[in-house]
Amino acid sequence: MNHPSPHTAHDIHRHEHEHEHDADDQVEILDLDAEVLAEHIASITAWLPIETSPRRIVDLGCGTGAGTLALLERFPEAEVTAVDLSAAHLHRLQEKAAAAGAADRVRIVQADLDTTGWPELDAMAWPELGMPPELVWASASMHHVADPDRTLRQVHDLLAPGGLFAVVELAGFPRFLPEDAPEGAPGLEERCHAAIDHHHAEQVPHRGADWGTKLTKAGFTVEGERTITVDIGPPQTDAAGRYALSSLRRMRGGVASALTAEDLAAFDQLLDTESPHSILRRSDLGVRTERTVWAARRT
Repeated sequence: MNHPSPHTAHDIHRHEHEHEHDADDQVEILDLDAEVLAEHIASITAWLPIETSPRRIVDLGCGTGAGTLALLERFPEAEVTAVDLSAAHLHRLQEKAAAAGAADRVRIVQADLDTTGWPELDAMAWPELGMPPELVWASASMHHVADPDRTLRQVHDLLAPGGLFAVVELAGFPRFLPEDAPEGAPGLEERCHAAIDHHHAEQVPHRGADWGTKLTKAGFTVEGERTITVDIGPPQTDAAGRYALSSLRRMRGGVASALTAEDLAAFDQLLDTESPHSILRRSDLGVRTERTVWAARRT
């Protein structure tokens, strides 16, 4: 078995710095996603087929709290257990919950969803709560797990009988430009999406999975499926511009090797905030994407 050579202190420091920088980038883009798409997230929580408001909710892969805060607002008597592997995400969520006056309604759990057991989520470990969750929410997290079928069965066992599992999945990166943009490289965004879709097919094989079939196989009864279409046209807010910039910055690493020199130069001009061609300076900037939600009942 081959072993990598030992890291120098400089290598370790650089790796930690890059990891922290990546975590900071993720925090920013998740916060901007929550701000720009708040209305659409609220429409999903309002659509959920729930007759009696839940008292206990679990948000699996909570990120910086877009779903957590939307659920707290939708269900004012509920408490949410927010689960994520990233300490940076959870710290930011705590800050946002405190700012919203909801810190006492959020319980933070740092955990890996790929583990075979979730003792931190076992109701037996929370005698003060007294019951399992009536609602589990997972937005843009299920496609990241190593074994979705196993994870779905774990969620099934975690839920209270009759409880609801809401799975929200995204249709990839949002789109921000008209089809004939940018000048000099029309259609650039579509070529970037084709490249990132190819990258995700290799690296994130469960993106785009048939979640309805998987939920049924795991023992759920799927009670509803809905696709939310987002099409926010110009003029745009400052947050939308920063959302586009952060999204395209994050996309660049996955597409750079697949682009021509001309396309890459045009892409980098979009990312250059000092350039007259910057994404922040475009009057035709939009936000277009889709999110699909499945509502599945533990019967």
